Amino acid sequence: MIPLSALQHHLFCPRQCALIHVEGLWAEDAATAEGRLLHEKVDAGRPERRPGLHVARGLALRSLALGVAGRADAVEFRGEPPNPYPVEYKRGRPKAHRADEVQLCAQAICLEEMFGTPVPEGALFYGTTRRRVAVSFDAELRALTARVAQEARANILSGRTPPPVHGPGCERCSLRDLCQPTRLEHPPRVADWLAARLKE
Repeated sequence: MIPLSALQHHLFCPRQCALIHVEGLWAEDAATAEGRLLHEKVDAGRPERRPGLHVARGLALRSLALGVAGRADAVEFRGEPPNPYPVEYKRGRPKAHRADEVQLCAQAICLEEMFGTPVPEGALFYGTTRRRVAVSFDAELRALTARVAQEARANILSGRTPPPVHGPGCERCSLRDLCQPTRLEHPPRVADWLAARLKE
């Protein structure tokens, strides 16, 4: 099993995924601190119950098909019999890439395996806009989620960190200083270093 969060990290940047899940590195900046506080607030909330709705927070999830395990921020069980509806909380705004959607879809696949019922939709709640974005778990998103889970597992189990690829996301990454994407784009070769030392 790999962490559910690794799918989001891998789709955003395979090197970031390896730095976190292979090398065990982490650095907090204002954005990650804001996200952590948002999740702590959600986790601290009490389970809610009202007619036709039960909200579970911090529900443990796992999928044998995807090989992932983790926790859901919130799962709303709606109707009779209750159908799970995952809700993932994110700071900021909706993004151009699909990493958040993949993480949420993986939660839905976990819930389907665990409860034996279809989960066709969930929602992403963004802290800046204070709004939910409904996400439909269609065939395209499910296929992308399965592919990313497979790639993330291979990345983590290889025990190797991919080389850096400098891109627009690097400027917003809390691991930028640890990753050093611009300095390490063309790392020095050991053979060149040794030749220079011998020449000296």
